[in-house]
Amino acid sequence: MKQLYSLVALCALLLLLCTGASAQQRIRKSELESGEMEKGRKVGVWEYFSLTRDGRQVLVQRYDHTAGKLLFYRPIEDIPYETEVSPGQWTRTRVQQPPLFVGGEAALAAYMAKLNYPMQAQNRNIQGKVLVSFAIDTLGRASGHKVLMGIGGGCDEEALRLCRTIPPQWIPARLAGRAVPVVYELPFTFRLQQR
Repeated sequence: MKQLYSLVALCALLLLLCTGASAQQRIRKSELESGEMEKGRKVGVWEYFSLTRDGRQVLVQRYDHTAGKLLFYRPIEDIPYETEVSPGQWTRTRVQQPPLFVGGEAALAAYMAKLNYPMQAQNRNIQGKVLVSFAIDTLGRASGHKVLMGIGGGCDEEALRLCRTIPPQWIPARLAGRAVPVVYELPFTFRLQQR
């Protein structure tokens, strides 16, 4: 009987160790994010980080992927947005919470880094910034992409193409405690490398 209890205890210990190991395998951690994966999807509360100029890691967002809810964000510059304050009435105003990309600026920059410099622009030494705007609705969906400021040479089209491929991971802006549609402006820089 004593051996049976020892065998049951050993099996329970092995099960506990195996369960703990599988939980460890689901944890994903890098210098920019930390959280749990389940079946290839982010679940539970994730923390997102940014690096300061001196290389320190700072928390910029805490987001619950299971509940689809922002728990914390590090305030960014306070700028006014073109905001739909009532149906059909848009005005430039400051919001309580700006529109945010899940994962923060570092996650958004990873998508923006996929920018292809058009050969036509390179051959003509075209450099500069292309400014693309789009609306982010109350559900965090982006639409109505358009170039506000272009530089030509195919750069405008490339910035617009890339902007449209950014995953729909936007957290809507909030004003007076409710989600509101805003117009978001995103700059894309085209710079030739020095030889």
